[in-house]
Amino acid sequence: MKWITREHIKVDRVACPWLIRRFIDPDAQFLFVTEGQLLERARQENAVPFDAPRLPDVKLNHRGPRCTFEAIIEDYHLQAPGLQRLALIVRAADIKGQEQVAVEGIGLRAIAQGFDALGLSDDERLLRQFPLYDALYEYASQAP
Repeated sequence: MKWITREHIKVDRVACPWLIRRFIDPDAQFLFVTEGQLLERARQENAVPFDAPRLPDVKLNHRGPRCTFEAIIEDYHLQAPGLQRLALIVRAADIKGQEQVAVEGIGLRAIAQGFDALGLSDDERLLRQFPLYDALYEYASQAP
């Protein structure tokens, strides 16, 4: 299955591919395009668009104060232990004004900004950051 989002990924657009590969589709392919190309390329590639808050046609998106990671958990009925706690960490890191929902979010935001500063391709960011999300998931699964 193909999934498509905006290029220059940081928090939610790294966390969502991790979530998709880990719990929905281990063979998922990800495409990264400009926001202006997103809907057309999604149609051309038969890809599921996600995390484009300025595009109301995209179903998997921010919802109120919640991030796209949370929308995917909701829409795909994911129940794994720790996912709800991890979702709060992702929201706190991703959405300005939501930092209070999880103290760990500020650290995740700093790490994402650091990866952005390295100037890596979006594919390389996924490759390097998936282990971070594996570790955060284990933490979230064990924490009270």
